[in-house]
Amino acid sequence: MVSVTILGASGRMGGALIRAIRNFSNDITLAAAVDKAGLPCIGMDSGTIAGIQPNGIAVTDDLDAAVKACDVVIDFTFHTAVQATAPVVAKYKKGYVLGTTGLTAEEEALVAEVVKVAPVVRSPNMSLGVNLLFSLVKQAAALLNEGYDAEIIEIHHKHKKDAPSGTALGLAKALAEGRNVNLDDVVCYGRQGMSEEERDPKTIAIHAVRGGDVVGDHTVIFAADGERVELTHKASSRESFAGGALKAAIWMANKEPGVYSMKDVLNIQ
Repeated sequence: MVSVTILGASGRMGGALIRAIRNFSNDITLAAAVDKAGLPCIGMDSGTIAGIQPNGIAVTDDLDAAVKACDVVIDFTFHTAVQATAPVVAKYKKGYVLGTTGLTAEEEALVAEVVKVAPVVRSPNMSLGVNLLFSLVKQAAALLNEGYDAEIIEIHHKHKKDAPSGTALGLAKALAEGRNVNLDDVVCYGRQGMSEEERDPKTIAIHAVRGGDVVGDHTVIFAADGERVELTHKASSRESFAGGALKAAIWMANKEPGVYSMKDVLNIQ
């Protein structure tokens, strides 16, 4: 049985994780639920906040005690929270499932310290479907290279702060790997104004759309003269992300320190 501490317990992903634990009752137990000091949820039952029956685990702002009490920390909070979380995870050498994206260089350095002493599973998206999409896009990019223009369109809810999404960036990296190019040399983030030149065929463009309550849609387009191939994933709820994160927590038990991906967890080539 693996015990987990969930960070951002009152958030969208925090609630999804707490609800999803019910589907892993033989493998996972909730050790602690954490959120920021001063929030109304502190002291409330985490099950109640997640919209299910009370589970007896009150939301706490004591990060140190919560990390110490578990086997694995699951973190889908905003990237700045890593500044406080990563040093505590490293201190207690706990497994770390990190779904947060958009980390700064300083925050990446803190995560690197955790990797030295504990297993860390990182992925811009924890769902099985998206990780399969990463693999399919890489394969397609190798085959649909000459004569096919590659574009990525991602849509998320109006509350999402970072753009493009970590998943879109992951898809762009898969495209670049499939075409054996350096992403930084060919990436284009949106377009505006007039262009005097024809589209560079090497370009990998990413377009971000924000609105409504869209959980997450990602489409990779390979457009050629006479045909267009589109690979799409649409998330209708956060349950798929939560399930993947919990699978990662189970998988990383007894793993050596190091950084792993959902491809390792799901055994996707």
